[in-house]
Amino acid sequence: MKMVISMAHENLNILAIVLFLGIALLLVGCVKPPITHGWGSNNSNGSNIILLEPPAKAIPLFTSCQAIKDSFTSANSGYGYSYRGGLFETVSGGLPMTSTVMTKSAGDTSASSSNSVGYSTTNVQVKGVDEADIVKTDGEYIYTVSRGKLSIINAYPADGMELVSSTDLGDVEPVEIFIGGDYVLVFGSNYEQIIMKTNNGDGESGTGEPSDSANASVVTQAAQAIAEKIMPPIYPDYSRNFAVAEIWDVSDKAHPEKVRSVDIEGNYLTSRKIGSDVFYVVNTYPQIYYEGVGSSPIIPSYREDGALTYEPIAKCGEVGYLPPVHSGAFVTIAKLSLANPEDAVVKKTVVAQGQNVYASEDYLYLAETDYNYGYPQLLSEAIGSKESMEKTIIHKFKLTDELDYLGSMSAPGRILNQFSMDEYNGNFRIATTLGQVSRGSSSSSSNIYVFNSELERIGELEDLAPGEKIYSARFMGAKGYLVTFKKVDPLFVIDLSDPEKPTVLGKLKIPGYSDYLHPIDENHIIGVGKDTVEAEEGDFAWYQGIKLAIFDVSDVEHPKEMFKTMIGDRGTDSYALRDHKAFLFDREKELLVLPITLAEIDPEKYGKYDELPANTYGDFIFQGAYVYKLNLEGGFKLRGRITHQDDDESYKKSGYYYYGGGTEVKRSLYIGDALYTISDNMVKANSLDDLEEIETVKLG
Repeated sequence: MKMVISMAHENLNILAIVLFLGIALLLVGCVKPPITHGWGSNNSNGSNIILLEPPAKAIPLFTSCQAIKDSFTSANSGYGYSYRGGLFETVSGGLPMTSTVMTKSAGDTSASSSNSVGYSTTNVQVKGVDEADIVKTDGEYIYTVSRGKLSIINAYPADGMELVSSTDLGDVEPVEIFIGGDYVLVFGSNYEQIIMKTNNGDGESGTGEPSDSANASVVTQAAQAIAEKIMPPIYPDYSRNFAVAEIWDVSDKAHPEKVRSVDIEGNYLTSRKIGSDVFYVVNTYPQIYYEGVGSSPIIPSYREDGALTYEPIAKCGEVGYLPPVHSGAFVTIAKLSLANPEDAVVKKTVVAQGQNVYASEDYLYLAETDYNYGYPQLLSEAIGSKESMEKTIIHKFKLTDELDYLGSMSAPGRILNQFSMDEYNGNFRIATTLGQVSRGSSSSSSNIYVFNSELERIGELEDLAPGEKIYSARFMGAKGYLVTFKKVDPLFVIDLSDPEKPTVLGKLKIPGYSDYLHPIDENHIIGVGKDTVEAEEGDFAWYQGIKLAIFDVSDVEHPKEMFKTMIGDRGTDSYALRDHKAFLFDREKELLVLPITLAEIDPEKYGKYDELPANTYGDFIFQGAYVYKLNLEGGFKLRGRITHQDDDESYKKSGYYYYGGGTEVKRSLYIGDALYTISDNMVKANSLDDLEEIETVKLG
């Protein structure tokens, strides 16, 4: 009897699925989409990769503002509404890559100033492609942003270090900067609140579309006026964010002068600098549910050089879309020049969503993951299919004054960060995780896909590490490295010399995992992550303190862990785990510097335990820079620690949950024979020889 009931229940489930599929197909056949695109499948060898066939060379354009709004409404129906201000804003981190075999990857983070003094530069992914950060140096001056100010420090020589200027950036909250010649480019954000106005009566108030005479422009707070438009009483106002780019002339370091500003409605995502040209990406999430804003103001607002009024960044008929439109968002790619700041801003706005960016010297790859939550995803899991509906879509642009769109490609799964992508010998490689580790009904796996310059898939390596997910990825010339984790850390060594047939050469399984990988040379890699202890019950492991390791991959079939060292207990953390720019390494100087928040367990607090539970957190006792001597003969040797905190600061006694108060060391760099550490409050210089303090400058 139980068997009959079970079979009947199973048959009902199958019937429900068949009916669901039938209805879905019927709807697809009956409903005309607002836009069209040429998507097709390529399953010649069993892969689920979806490609644009053929790759698009021209961006299709919308025909009207209403068409854009309709496409957003359709796209958001499966996700819930998005809004101006960045509901889905994603922070990307990454892993630096350096190697002698990587002809276009970043090498040592060092340079020479006009004084012929060596200095470190920002840790970047690709050689020749700079990345913005909160601090930069030219070997003589240090430029940094924090707490709404741009500070310039005369840093060399260290014993004469002094603050030259501290410029208030007004309403702009700075995020990061570039330097070039006599200019500093500051990226930041500015928040604005918009109040809606009742129509005069001659507009189409019933639809929320005001007449032309009722359409006011948004003006700055400096002009003490805010545009007002119609909207239902339940929404008296709404807010929006602007990505701000300001170019400052710092030829007179004591008196910086703003010479250019560009405001684009949305959220700054990331940027790259190639030569003197800066390319940056802005995401905009319009408030389509506010009927009062009408269809025209859905286009992101834009202004230059403090103009009193904002204008649409483009006309609706000039806005393109990157198929498939699956989210209600705009992406703007813009170009500024630090050689000629007065040059016209080059910008291209399309309907898409940017989450991660990879850039070579010639191309920019914009990646967005379509999770496709909703009935298709539930159906996939209901029938036990491993093929998740989530996929990562990558759009390729040529970094020219035209910002030419070259096409799109797609691979199953999601990427971790920018270092999940790479370009080598004209091919594009991407590493993804497919499925969710925590869901018992869906098995996860890791994969690598290779596309040629025409965006055609030519190779794949699938089903690595079932049940795990990628924690770090790095491509280094003809090899690739993946770290996956659930209970132990498998480091995979992957041969990509034949892009059509990626293969696993070897793997290493050890406790813990690496969040961050950095090559020492082509055969040795630094791993920064967490140590782990397997749980006594359950299929998982408890993370512990920071783990540093050096991996030897010279024998590709048998990689090994040469050296390792641990820092602190559970609760210990580092900015370098999430942001490669916080990692300072110089092979010639045998120098490794990491910002560390140290937590340690006090045994006296847990005297009743013979053995502490693996999920016990330590108490906060230190924050600052850990300075190591690192080489392949002796591994890691801690030379000392540098902090910006006073010993008697009360929050040092507050345990794990503490307030940093602006004294957290976030970055480090060197100029000549001095090591500089940077926090929101100060810049401190210490001798590279013995780490003795030389000078400290308080930031305004």
